[in-house]
Amino acid sequence: MDPLNKSKEAERIAKVIARAGLCSRRDAERWINDGRVSVNGKTLESPAFTVVPADKILVDGKPLPASEATRLFLYHKPVGLVTTARDEKNRETVFDKLPAGLPRVVSVGRLDLNSEGLLLLTNDGGLARYLELPANAWKRCYRVRVNGAVKATHLAMLAQGVTIDGMNYGPIEARMERAQTGANVWVSVTLKEGKNREIRKVMAHLGLQVSRLIRTSYGPFELGDLAPGSAQEIAPEILKKKVAGYFAQG
Repeated sequence: MDPLNKSKEAERIAKVIARAGLCSRRDAERWINDGRVSVNGKTLESPAFTVVPADKILVDGKPLPASEATRLFLYHKPVGLVTTARDEKNRETVFDKLPAGLPRVVSVGRLDLNSEGLLLLTNDGGLARYLELPANAWKRCYRVRVNGAVKATHLAMLAQGVTIDGMNYGPIEARMERAQTGANVWVSVTLKEGKNREIRKVMAHLGLQVSRLIRTSYGPFELGDLAPGSAQEIAPEILKKKVAGYFAQG
């Protein structure tokens, strides 16, 4: 199909692949650039291409999985798992340990090896990308156990953002959970755009060592009392209400 086709049914090829649950939209664009995607027998050279339902799309020579309704799962990631489909160091991944019965899913963002708590999983790569977009400003909340001299004034300064080794970090809400004594203190942290190991780096900048990091919520979705290693699906009607902006895109 001509990429300039303006049909209402026409959609960007990367979006269609992501919606099939194979990968994120960004990864789909990389796959296309790598020559792994063909449409109607022709290998694509650019993601700037639109398709309609009648087009035959192949990824690595295989047709896309049948389209399914968008689903979202809450998953309590334990410590010790990496959030990638494959790991070059052969470490166990969250996808090696998912409960039985889940469909093919991708993660919404990541939690590093030593972090735990709420990880969102979806069979719709387009939804994953939507939830990750900084423009949507979804708040991520964490409980962080730190070792060191915690000063409320230093935590309050993070609300203005901070620059560490040339990297700018946006405003962070951080406060001690309550009056605490001893070597370890729990801090509540909320941010809107989590860069790689952001909390650990910011706490180290304040002279604090993170000994435990638990994500408790992501946007309107909360970990609650979900047990480590367990997954829970969000009911379709609730999902559509909580991410109405995504479904309004059509």
